[in-house]
Amino acid sequence: MYDVIVIGGGAAGCMAALAAGERGASVLLLERNPKLGRKLYITGKGRCNLTNDCTAPEVLAQTPRNGRFLTSAVTRFPPEAVKAYFTTLGVPLKTERGGRVFPRSDRAADVIDALLRGLRRAGVEIIQDRVLSLRLEEGRAVGAVGERGSYSCKAVILASGGASYPLTGSTGDGYALAAAAGHTVQPPRPSLVPLEAVEPFCAQMQGLSLRNVAVKVRNGRGKVIFGEQGELLFTHFGLSGPLILSASAHMREFAEDSYQIAIDLKPALDEQTLDRRLVRELAEQSARHFGHVLERLAPRLLIPVLAELSGIPLDLRAGEVSKVQRRRLLTVLKGLEIHIAGPRPLEEAIVTAGGVTVSEVNPSTMASKKTAGLYFAGELLDVDAYTGGFNLQIAWSTGRAAGLAAAAACSAQ
Repeated sequence: MYDVIVIGGGAAGCMAALAAGERGASVLLLERNPKLGRKLYITGKGRCNLTNDCTAPEVLAQTPRNGRFLTSAVTRFPPEAVKAYFTTLGVPLKTERGGRVFPRSDRAADVIDALLRGLRRAGVEIIQDRVLSLRLEEGRAVGAVGERGSYSCKAVILASGGASYPLTGSTGDGYALAAAAGHTVQPPRPSLVPLEAVEPFCAQMQGLSLRNVAVKVRNGRGKVIFGEQGELLFTHFGLSGPLILSASAHMREFAEDSYQIAIDLKPALDEQTLDRRLVRELAEQSARHFGHVLERLAPRLLIPVLAELSGIPLDLRAGEVSKVQRRRLLTVLKGLEIHIAGPRPLEEAIVTAGGVTVSEVNPSTMASKKTAGLYFAGELLDVDAYTGGFNLQIAWSTGRAAGLAAAAACSAQ
């Protein structure tokens, strides 16, 4: 018999187990993988962007889906507290562009090793087992049944993740466990995911990374739903990169809506200034081919696409480019249009949108309103944020809230 059983050894589960163990509860952490934190190993390109150096309200502002639900948890364990906590665990930190916080070593393994050391100090027992069902008695969670055994407890914290990156163990098992406990589960869908494009020219530019470009996303009604400046990547299927991943979090109804992305390739210049530059470049190189003029304006892989979309032959003399052609080029440079066919599969998403309906969960304690003794944490909940360390911040905050509340409830019994 344990006080608390935590199901899932990812970020939220580890933090929940730590919080409960540090408050004196006897804790069992059940993880299906041989190692904890497998998804943590790949976050931040293997460097683990573990939070963002910002305030709690800024975290909520970066959470488009049910951000208000997180107010209590994030306020009580904000980024500042997360940074302090990992520093005490022996992980020196650094802050980079956009407030992204990383271990100073640039090694995600150091974060996971620190969590393991903390779990051992807190007396948390770790068992490798895949949970098949919750043990429910008279409307209360009293344990879990795994492939290798049955376990009893006073409280269960379900932190088994979403359904993205299934090779890391996030296979969506927790949705069925939550549903069996009476919870409504919003259908999981990809968020922070690359996007497939209708236009074939994206594949022509595969591997091209553009920095300091501006993106606007319009829905089928022409409304701008996202706009930001940053970096993107062309791929064989369409678009990826930080800007696109953030944009995808706003694009939620692919089946019912159509989305169009406009890329401003020269955001530092307004149309008039850029047009004057085009006039000057074309005049100064009037005897050269148009393709040579574009070399001063765009990366090599982008040149054939610009020529095709503007309708200007690459071998046309620069001095022969008409005003109409120049204006078409200007339009493309300030708004390269790409129609989105849909997101890449859920398996390729950084996080999963959808999950346990938050109206059925106490926002202060993460306790279930349907089943006594049951708590939730992390990506299993129907909350998701943009890139920049915000999703891991949510995992730490909800995990800590659940762990503290479960330990307190056990000590009161």
